Amino acid sequence: MHTNRSAATDDRIAWVKVSACTLPLATPISDAKVLTGRQKPMTEIAILFAEIETTSGHQGLGFSYSKRAGGPGQFAHAREIAPALIGEDPSDIARLWDKLCWAGASVGRSGMATQAIGAFDVALWDLKARRAGLSLAKLLGTHRESVRCYNTSGGFLHTPLEQLLVNASASIARGIGGIKLKVGQPDCALDVQRVSAVRRHLGDGVPLMVDANQQWDRPTAQRMCRLFEPFNLVWIEEPLDAYDHEGHAALAAQFDTPIATGEMLTSAAEHGDLIRHRAADYLMPDAPRVGGITPFLKIATLADHAGLMLAPHFAMELHVHLAAAYPREPWVEHFEWLEPLFNERIEIRDGRMLVPRRPGLGLSLSEQSRAWTREVVEVGQRP
Repeated sequence: MHTNRSAATDDRIAWVKVSACTLPLATPISDAKVLTGRQKPMTEIAILFAEIETTSGHQGLGFSYSKRAGGPGQFAHAREIAPALIGEDPSDIARLWDKLCWAGASVGRSGMATQAIGAFDVALWDLKARRAGLSLAKLLGTHRESVRCYNTSGGFLHTPLEQLLVNASASIARGIGGIKLKVGQPDCALDVQRVSAVRRHLGDGVPLMVDANQQWDRPTAQRMCRLFEPFNLVWIEEPLDAYDHEGHAALAAQFDTPIATGEMLTSAAEHGDLIRHRAADYLMPDAPRVGGITPFLKIATLADHAGLMLAPHFAMELHVHLAAAYPREPWVEHFEWLEPLFNERIEIRDGRMLVPRRPGLGLSLSEQSRAWTREVVEVGQRP
């Protein structure tokens, strides 16, 4: 019997490289978690890179990240489980995700453990798309060639009001479609003042969002959602603790302004619980945080079935592809912070991010990313 086997079925993972990179931020970043004393200002981001090469010479690049703490832990877990990939078929991504997950299951199937897996999972999807000669978005199946985008990096709480207005204007002039402001100050009147000033400055036609970073209790969230109703916001993000699904659901049911949450959840199972509670109008999964593209796609299927809108958190270099493959018109968060890590840039035009057409993620590591690398481990042998 004749068997038509492609060369890809005989390909195997020969080499894996894991790198810990520390990306410095030009200005210490503060949001509501800093003002409540729960966190320190953010000065750097820990990046976990995974590079994979097969016996046939196909390559993939993936990454995960951590803010403020956890980067060394992610790297330590990744270096422990990386040998499990050697000799495996890189096409079997879902099976390999399970294999890596069970390799470290005693520390859990969410959080730091799956975030370490996320770098490998993204690399495997990147490899599969590159081998097919397709962008990741096209491999998954796109619904659009561009996605709406909004800027967050110009709207943090440490930014003076006058500078907020300058930043907002600069983002719109650059072609970004919407502006997000951080809220959650101890004096709620300051939040209203800042949002009111930016709304007046931009006019009613520019999409505007706010983000409380989980720092309100239920009575405060009720009051603030009511006060923000007249501003025609696209959403109010994380008004409550990330695991208060009942509280978020009550706000979503009571107010016209949509509720957005989900970025702090670290597994498909946690997102499934949030969706069952109807706790969000906009779901905000973060692919590196939930363990990569494989669990992200499960979350997206659940979200679409529930009729939810999608706005992935951070990591626009990855999420532009995933958002393009979501059936409902999504938003992608514009953060320029990761740009120095890569040689390529995402093009922005008329309020939208253009989906890259290069194979895979369309990314390659810059010399600067290598210079910021602190630890490296390699397993297997390059072909």
